[in-house]
Amino acid sequence: MSKKKLIVKNVFKVFGDNPKKALKMLKEGKSKEDIFTKTGMTIGVQDASFEINEGEIFVIMGLSGSGKSTLVRLLNRLIEPTSGQIFIDDTDVTTLNDKELIDIRRKKISMVFQSFALMPHMNIIDNASFGLELSGIPKEERYQAAQKALEQVGLEHHAQSYPDELSGGMQQRVGLARALANDPDIMLMDEAFSALDPLIRTEMQDELVELQEKEKRTIVFISHDLDEAIRIGDRIAIMEGGEVVQIGTPEEIINNPANDYVKSFFKGVDVTSVLTASHIAKKVKPTIINKESTGVNSALQYIADFDEDYAYFMEKNGKYLGILTLESLKEQKKAGGTIYDAIWCNQTINENRQISDFITEVADYAYPIPVVNDEGKYKGTISKSRLLKVFDEGVDNE
Repeated sequence: MSKKKLIVKNVFKVFGDNPKKALKMLKEGKSKEDIFTKTGMTIGVQDASFEINEGEIFVIMGLSGSGKSTLVRLLNRLIEPTSGQIFIDDTDVTTLNDKELIDIRRKKISMVFQSFALMPHMNIIDNASFGLELSGIPKEERYQAAQKALEQVGLEHHAQSYPDELSGGMQQRVGLARALANDPDIMLMDEAFSALDPLIRTEMQDELVELQEKEKRTIVFISHDLDEAIRIGDRIAIMEGGEVVQIGTPEEIINNPANDYVKSFFKGVDVTSVLTASHIAKKVKPTIINKESTGVNSALQYIADFDEDYAYFMEKNGKYLGILTLESLKEQKKAGGTIYDAIWCNQTINENRQISDFITEVADYAYPIPVVNDEGKYKGTISKSRLLKVFDEGVDNE
C-alpha cells in the first residue's frame, strides 16, 4: 500500500475580516454567493479533503477562480488556512510556528511558479542556489547542490551563463533546478509550464515525469490544461467554486464524471489516447476451458451451440491459449489432430496498451481480438464494432 505523503482534512479558506462568521453561515446552509453579498467575504476553498500518495504526480485543475492556486498555497501555508488540517508525513503544518514552518519549507517542500522569476544580474548557478543562499547555506555547499540540480534538468554546462542567454524553456528549467536544489520530498508546481510554447511545454512535461520516476518525489501540479493533466497526472482533482468535486485517475474521471461540470472538462478529449484496452474489453464471446475432457469434437459442439464460428481457448487458470475456429477444428478432426493443433492464432493485446496504439490491429484481425493481462490471462475481447462505439460515444459501463 502506498504511503500517504500529504493529507488534507476539511480545509477551508475564507478571505475577509470575519472568517468565523462566514464559516457559521456555511454550516447554516448559506451559499458562497449569499455570504459574499451579505458580508463581502469570499470562500476561496471549501471543505477540501484528499490524500496524496508518496511519489505520485497529483494534478489539481479547474476553471479560473475555482480555487486551485489558493489550495496549493495552503499546502505550504503561503496562504494561511482558516480551518482544517494539512499533514506532511505525520506533521500537521497548520500547528507549526514560524521557525518550524520555515524549516519544513527548507527541507521538505519546494515551489515552482509560472513566472521564472530569475534574477537577471545573477548567473545560472547563483539563480539555482538562491533559495539555499537565503537559508544561510555556505557557498561551496549550495553550489554543489545547485550543480547537481542543474545536471538533473540538463543545464550543467550553463552554470556560468545569464538568464538572457537562455531560451524560455531553459529559463524554466533553471526555476525547476532552484526548486530541486534543496532536495525536497514534495514539489508544488503552480501552472509551471503554461507560459511555454507547446513544443517546449511537452518536453518539460516529459522531463518532469522522467525526473519523478528517478527521484520518486511527490508532485502537486496545478494546471488548467486538460491535455497536460492527462499526460502527466497519476490522479486528477477537479475543483469547482472552491470545492474538490472529483478525484480519480484520468480514466476513472472520463468513465464516470461526477457532474456536468466535470463532464464538460473532458468533452472532446481523444479517449483513444487516454483509455486502455482493459477499459473497453468485453467478455461476451464464447470461451472454451482446457480440461482433460476437452477435445476437438466437444469444441465443435460448443461453438455450434453458440451459433458462432470461433471461440477463445484458455487454461483453467484463465491463461489465454489462442482462438479456435470451426474451420481449424474441422481440419484437425479430419486429420486426427488435437485441440492444440486447431489453434488458429494466439495474437493478443495487453490490457495496459492505449487504444490509439492498437486500432490497426483490431481493424486487421478477422475476429474480435483478445485482451490479456501481464500474466497472459484472458480479460475479454475488443471487436471492430466495439471500437467504433468508443469513437462515436465514448465508453459505456455496461
